[in-house]
Amino acid sequence: MAIKSRSVTSDGCRVMSLEEFKQWLKKFDSDRDGRISSEELSRAIRTAGHHFFSRRRGKEAVFSADANHDGFIEEDEIEELVDFAQKNLGIKIVAF
Repeated sequence: MAIKSRSVTSDGCRVMSLEEFKQWLKKFDSDRDGRISSEELSRAIRTAGHHFFSRRRGKEAVFSADANHDGFIEEDEIEELVDFAQKNLGIKIVAF
């Protein structure tokens, strides 16, 4: 379940569209409730190649993106998660 992206920049960032990012995240929604928990996000972070501190980064990502503070990332909070991913996970989201 590695990230499949259109390209990788010279600094190692994976480049993908917002829709590709959403589809990639959807693979980790193990209970299929349409939301991403910190545990599910931690698994996604590990597959992105960030094995060290993946659990902590998952919690940090949910904390930073979870606008309603329910402990999950939902569709309307994806933009905040995109910001976290671009700053902390080596993923660049672009418009294709």
